[in-house]
Amino acid sequence: MTDTFDRSCAHWSEEGRAEMERFYAIASVDYRYLAEARDWGAWLKSKQAAAGRPINILDVACGSGKFPTALGRYAGVGDAGLDPIDYGLLDPSAFSIEEAASALAPPFIPGARYETTLQGLDCPDDAYDIVWATHALYAVPPDELQTALARFVAVCSGEGFIAHAFADAHYLTFQRRFLEAFGRKNETLYSSAEDVITALRALGVRFDVQDIAYENGAKAEDRAAVEGYLQRCVFDDSVSLDDMERTGGVVEYLDACRASGDWRFSQSVALITILP
Repeated sequence: MTDTFDRSCAHWSEEGRAEMERFYAIASVDYRYLAEARDWGAWLKSKQAAAGRPINILDVACGSGKFPTALGRYAGVGDAGLDPIDYGLLDPSAFSIEEAASALAPPFIPGARYETTLQGLDCPDDAYDIVWATHALYAVPPDELQTALARFVAVCSGEGFIAHAFADAHYLTFQRRFLEAFGRKNETLYSSAEDVITALRALGVRFDVQDIAYENGAKAEDRAAVEGYLQRCVFDDSVSLDDMERTGGVVEYLDACRASGDWRFSQSVALITILP
């Protein structure tokens, strides 16, 4: 059986580019809200000043580089007077690493590349001043989540950040309904922010949590974009939007998402700050 992690890896590929672009036509707002959640430019500048040397960052499951792009576009990090920042890229997909590297702009300079899972990361402890994972850990198998987070903490010598949706957010709610409706209850559910928090507590990690609530949206007529978005939410492009709208369990949810006419997908996200 092809399970959640395998599906996610298969869709991060050149063959999945069109679907990825349709997904981000709606999902890019996720990263705008994260970029606007704090003054990242001032924070990075303070970290550089405290270190007294160039700093580095590791981006876990870097995807296509949407978070550093959003930091430049919405948080002004390119205009914050920052020194160059060595930017490490980790992802099990070589395609994603290349996409993210090509998306980087100053102050971020492409650094080491790790084509691996987080739980399989082989690099020295405390190798990075900052480690972050933004909407990146959903497909980590539940029995490997604590191991993955232990590696996250181990390689980070300073603060870390994890942005992850709660169980009641669209991403997790839709996956649960989709798998149940299409007879795939045995497939692995996405990990939730609650799961991440539980694992961090088990590791004895100190952290703070900031809740961010918003909506992803699209016009009623933007069906192609919505179809690509929903397919990417479950890493399955074999089920059309028409099929979803004919299937009990999913159609009721989608009806609620367009109660006002346009599409509205509610998100509830934890921005978890892991303290040194």
